[in-house]
Amino acid sequence: MGILYLIPTPVGNMEDMTLRAVRILREADLILAEDTRTSGVLLKHFDIQNRLMSHHKFNEHGTAAGIVERLKGGQTVALISDAGTPGISDPGFFLVREAIAAGIEVQTLPGATAFVPALVSSGLPCERFCFEGFLPQKKGRATRLASLKEETRTMIFYESPHRTLKTLQQLAEIFGEERQASVAREISKIHEQHVRGTLAELIGHFTQTPPRGEIVIVVGGLPQQKKDKTQKYKEL
Repeated sequence: MGILYLIPTPVGNMEDMTLRAVRILREADLILAEDTRTSGVLLKHFDIQNRLMSHHKFNEHGTAAGIVERLKGGQTVALISDAGTPGISDPGFFLVREAIAAGIEVQTLPGATAFVPALVSSGLPCERFCFEGFLPQKKGRATRLASLKEETRTMIFYESPHRTLKTLQQLAEIFGEERQASVAREISKIHEQHVRGTLAELIGHFTQTPPRGEIVIVVGGLPQQKKDKTQKYKEL
């Protein structure tokens, strides 16, 4: 049996690539990439010339069986995404599930992912948090947000720059304008920025300065005191 490795890749700065990640990619019999053009730049930077194969959300159900057979045959396969850790808002879960079902060893290397530095740098509690990833663009969006109205843990969302302002406005409608939040953009890149404050303050900032780049929104949870008061009101 071979081994399936899930290898995090930098979300911005190439120096965030680990030595172990580079070694395994060089030793792998096959590298699976979300976008071969994007990953080709990364692999060229580290002088990695192993075979590259496309594996993304549109073809993973069709390619997984063949990859599992390669692993059964003893090959080492490495899965990478365009940026960050495979499986975190990126392809990876389906192949991992199929590999495990086939009795194949799966190892995930520690490494870059955008939401961890965004959370830790937010100044909001990070001992307990929930990662929501990308919200549904249309159907189910309001329902998802409403379900989080009484969430006491810090919440983390991924968002595209052109929807960031709208999302902040929706968050303010559900959680209240005074809820503390942070917007991180371009994590580990030259123009990395963290804007912190109430949702109302963030809405004002990004109304004046449209956001650019990769966005992570971190929102403080409902204070426990307020949740207790809400619960008492419901009981009455």
